[in-house]
Amino acid sequence: MENTALRNVEKLALKKQKVFDQSIIKYLLRAMLASAFIGFGVIFAFKTGNLFYAEHSPVAYPIAALTFGIAIVLIAYAGGDLFTGNTFYFTYTALRGNMSWKRVIQMWISSYSGNIIGAFFFAGLISLTGLFASHEVNGFLMSVVEGKMNTPASELFFRAILCNWLVCLAFYVPMALKGDGPKLFTMIFLVFGFFISGYEHSIANMSTFSIALVLDHPDAISIGKALHNLIPVTLGNMVGGTAFMALLYYYLGGPNSDDEDEFQEDDEDYSYMNKK
Repeated sequence: MENTALRNVEKLALKKQKVFDQSIIKYLLRAMLASAFIGFGVIFAFKTGNLFYAEHSPVAYPIAALTFGIAIVLIAYAGGDLFTGNTFYFTYTALRGNMSWKRVIQMWISSYSGNIIGAFFFAGLISLTGLFASHEVNGFLMSVVEGKMNTPASELFFRAILCNWLVCLAFYVPMALKGDGPKLFTMIFLVFGFFISGYEHSIANMSTFSIALVLDHPDAISIGKALHNLIPVTLGNMVGGTAFMALLYYYLGGPNSDDEDEFQEDDEDYSYMNKK
């Protein structure tokens, strides 16, 4: 089970590298899609949660956490490219010797840049709809964003480590499962876990902050405070993906020497399917 998932991690990383090599524009567009998909999740979560927040109900946050799961479903099934997952995929593949570290850095920068562009693009679309402009609708969003922007940097860093550790698992664990039902349940449940725990995800925050900033927002929400959050959160996410996922699973073995021939056969089949 574990080796199957790790082989799939490496195959996915190499597939992403192939897209990058063929066209950096296409790669950036896939990264933009990922943050736009997260934007859909943000709107879905905070619109739904606000119905309970307005009534001072304690289930507002759990409902938002549950409905935010639409974001990971869209990314996994509709082709988005997320920086946070790439910290795991690319590091593991580089440790295995199948991707250069130079290419890892290039693709990290490209996916992060695309995620930023996509977040602002989606936020601009939301502002034009007028659907989220009223304080009666966005009160819950503003409350959560204000809290995130005013949390100490050290706390944000460690919350971010735990976040990307869990989010990478939300993509990794389903790779060894069969059937869309178990995969969807696992992804949504683990993302629910990161959201309800209060962990910090740089791209989710990026999308959430972008939406809050284009709306009429209080003084406690600003670009400077967004950076106060995003810098330590991005670094923490990188530690979570590289150290707690890629390095850990590489050290634990991954595909060992006995599996190497099987991996090579799988890889040849994968390459053949890509050529068809």
